[in-house]
Amino acid sequence: MRLSIFILTRNEEKVIKDCLESVKWAEEIILLDGGSTDKTPEIAKEVGARIVEQKGDNYSAWRNQGKDQTKGEWILYVDADERILPLLKNEIQDAIRHKQSLSLRDKPYAAYAIPRRNFLLGKELKHGGWFPDYQLRLFQKKKLKGWVGKLHEHPEVDGEIGKLGNPMVHFQPEKIEPALEKSIKWSEIEADLLFKADHPKIAWWRVLRMGGTTLFDRLIKKRGFLDGTEGFIESVYQAFHTMIIYLRLWEKQTSK
Repeated sequence: MRLSIFILTRNEEKVIKDCLESVKWAEEIILLDGGSTDKTPEIAKEVGARIVEQKGDNYSAWRNQGKDQTKGEWILYVDADERILPLLKNEIQDAIRHKQSLSLRDKPYAAYAIPRRNFLLGKELKHGGWFPDYQLRLFQKKKLKGWVGKLHEHPEVDGEIGKLGNPMVHFQPEKIEPALEKSIKWSEIEADLLFKADHPKIAWWRVLRMGGTTLFDRLIKKRGFLDGTEGFIESVYQAFHTMIIYLRLWEKQTSK
């Protein structure tokens, strides 16, 4: 078996069908489910995906579990809100077959990073750090040592990494509320990691500085303003998310 697709899910019935349709050309699809109570498992089974129950408590553990479950020589990690378009599909197939047209190397890379087009608030954002947004997702299974990190997980690879040219597509929420719910969840984890790392004591000016730095980086330095209203809103939201992390960290330090 040449290629396995691995997808993490939990209550993704609104997006999982389109995701699965975009990767059904692969020899194997593994869906690692975290206890969905909607129709996600049923939809996945209709496409022929194999459902596996999540174990562990963080993304690294889940991605490593996926590595152990797959049977392919190559693994492509895909999120439920991402799509693999035909041009990228062809390029992936060329990469794992190591066609001469793709590379003049004697052997394929150990892994490949894939650019990503991000759609936020219903619009594709091309600035503010949102493109090309390379994601390391395609691996020779024998070269993937594993994933590390509790929140911002990353893979450890034994070998050189290449880049593909055609992007995947990523559809993030079109409304503010789901993004706020995500911030509530992940800012707590990020603050906890900073707290355990003995981050310097937080003062009010540090919270403002971190938010202001993020806003300047996204909106001005990375030219998020060129994406119009959506680009401005997303830059402000990223600054807000950063400030929430440090406010939560202040709360933990004060409680201690």
